[in-house]
Amino acid sequence: MSTTSDLPAVRPGPLPGEGPSTDPDLARHLLRLGDDALVLGQRLCQWITRAPTVDEDLALSNIALDLIGHARTLFTRAGRLDGTGRTEDDLAYTRSEREFTNALLTELPNGDFATTVARQLAYTHYAVLYYETLAHRATPELAAFGARAAKEVAFHRLHADRWTVTLGRGTEESARRMQHGLERVWPYTGELFEEDGPLRRLAASGAAPSPAPLRETWLERVTGVVTEAGLTVPAPTWSATGGRSGLHTEEFGPLIAELQSVRRQFPGGTW
Repeated sequence: MSTTSDLPAVRPGPLPGEGPSTDPDLARHLLRLGDDALVLGQRLCQWITRAPTVDEDLALSNIALDLIGHARTLFTRAGRLDGTGRTEDDLAYTRSEREFTNALLTELPNGDFATTVARQLAYTHYAVLYYETLAHRATPELAAFGARAAKEVAFHRLHADRWTVTLGRGTEESARRMQHGLERVWPYTGELFEEDGPLRRLAASGAAPSPAPLRETWLERVTGVVTEAGLTVPAPTWSATGGRSGLHTEEFGPLIAELQSVRRQFPGGTW
């Protein structure tokens, strides 16, 4: 995963007070966060040369690059904490579909530009809240990552907020498409805040926070943006789940195949 990133370099081992050198619960959680970032970054890369304007082509590719940078840091740390010694490339390119634990929201097809904006609106407001919390309630290394990632995703959030309002207050057609995009992605937002036993243990120990308490604040913030856009926050009658357990949508397989194609065609290749 050769990208540039200004995130803090990952140290070869924990500092005193940072906890044990292996921690399966924390490794699993960091892998989930990394999968979210990698998969969403890969989806956004599909807009390159296809975005509505040249500026948006550059904006979406830069957002994708930030997300892949986040994934690199998270994968490297997860590979050490689970005791396997797997590298960022191992985790990105050699796992099967069922081994990915990203939230289903991040793998949803791009759809039209409004649907992508809706997906970005939901994810970025969640990610800023979570990374800000991580910056204050985690081990020093993860806190440093959280602080930097929160600043980067805050720019992604501004981009999503601006486009939500622009499309919502644009033409009748753009408002219709933006509302449709919100309706499309909203059933997938609940999974971002799911909490399981390992995550409860991490929160109790102070190793990493749970996202569950952030849902009310998230809803309040996205509601403010949607209302400003003259649109309506959806009230879905169902909620998607399963991504954290490796159960994915039909569109996920082709996405991962595309991501891993070069590595699988030339195993062990170097450039």
